[in-house]
Order: sequence, then C-alpha cells, then structure tokens
Amino acid sequence: MTKAQDFTAIMKDMMGAFPVDTKAVEDAFKTQASLNEKLTSAALAAAEKSSELSSKWTKDTLSKLGDVAKVKEEPADYAKALGDFASAQAETAAENMAAFAEIAKKLQTETVELMMAAGKDMSEEASAAVQKAAKDATAAAKKAAAK
Repeated sequence: MTKAQDFTAIMKDMMGAFPVDTKAVEDAFKTQASLNEKLTSAALAAAEKSSELSSKWTKDTLSKLGDVAKVKEEPADYAKALGDFASAQAETAAENMAAFAEIAKKLQTETVELMMAAGKDMSEEASAAVQKAAKDATAAAKKAAAK
C-alpha cells in the first residue's frame, strides 16, 4: 500500500526559499484601510447632504400643501391655489434635482481624486516591494551559490 506524501514540509521549504516582506503586506493593508476610511467619509458626507436636502424639500412641500388645503371663498380660488402649488413644485423640483446633481458630482470628483492618489501610493509601494524582493532574492541566490 502506498503512503500519501506529506506536502507540509515541501510547502514550508518552498515558502522559506522565497523571502516575504511582511512590512510591505502590512503597509498595503494600512493603505487600503486608509483609502476605505476616506471613501466612506466622502460617501457619508454626501448621504448626509442628500438627507438634509430631501428633508428640507419635504418640509417645503408640506408647508405649501397646507396653503392648498385652506378653505377658500370661491371655487376658482381652489384651482388657483392648486395651480400655484404645481408651479412652485415644478420650480422646487428643478432646484432640488440640481442640488442633488451637485452632491453626486462632488462625491464623484472626491472618489476619483482618492482613487488616483491611492493608485499612485500603491504603485510606489509595489515598486519598492519588488525592488526589495529582487535584492533579497539576489542575495539568497548568491548565498546558495557560495555553498
């Protein structure tokens, strides 16, 4: 009966032959965590502004709707109040949609800037890690050749 080969020792030897810079991994993790914090902060700020705008829009609509519901002396006054309300709502909707678009545009700009900065940072870190790994591998190869 054949015995299954134990790959634990083989993997340990193989991984030991390749130098791993744990500092580079730690730095990459910190960079990613920092990016996530900044992206989350930008998203939460945009959500807060959107929520405030939505709340204000709702309050304005309800207060204007109260004017429509007030008792009028003439039936034509009801039609006029409803027309005024509809006209005001159309104007308010256009203003608020533009404000929502500005919030989204600002968030998009912040996100692109953060991603560009993070890409630059990650590229620099990766380059430094590759250079260090190449240096370490060269030293290990020279050491192995000297034996």
